[in-house]
Amino acid sequence: MPKIVDHEERREEVVDAARRVILREGIEAATTRAIAKEAGYSNGVLTHYFADKDDILLSALRASHRHIVRRLKDKLAGRTGLSALRELLLDNLPLDEERARETALEVGFWGRSLAGGTLLEVQREEAAELRHLVRALLDAAAAAGEITVGEDLDDVAERLLALVDGLSAHRLLYPDRVSPETLRRLMTAELDRLATPVSPEAGTATGTGTERA
Repeated sequence: MPKIVDHEERREEVVDAARRVILREGIEAATTRAIAKEAGYSNGVLTHYFADKDDILLSALRASHRHIVRRLKDKLAGRTGLSALRELLLDNLPLDEERARETALEVGFWGRSLAGGTLLEVQREEAAELRHLVRALLDAAAAAGEITVGEDLDDVAERLLALVDGLSAHRLLYPDRVSPETLRRLMTAELDRLATPVSPEAGTATGTGTERA
């Protein structure tokens, strides 16, 4: 009796193998030969399930993002506004080994994505989703009177995302200089600057931060 092959399971095994190779050795080391060896399959199996190497790498990137989204859903449950924004941004920083590996995978794709094509399109789509969430949480925080800023919230969102990317890259490049505690302190300080001061007399927020400067 012929062996029944679960094609979706086999495909996921290859994707997981690619992700492990990238996380362990970097994106340039993730050749089809290395991925096939990691998965315990022949190169022929890879060509059966994937169009090319970029197709495998793209699937690995999406798998990593799905893992992050699942983790974020648990962290953001019951939170909104500034509290949720704080959790979201801190989770996107390499504060532990797991997130350091995820960040290394993400940064590894940046250079390859700049060549254009599908990888760049997906990178931009995924980044747009994160930006949309950050912007929505800023709106919620402003509506609740939790933040007051004298600039457009689109600019605030860009600055926060740029800070995440910059701090993450510095942590990977200069680990002796930039510790997880430093990342947490700098991001927390930036968010604290957005927080609305409470009037002692009224006990209410002094602004909504929705107007342009």
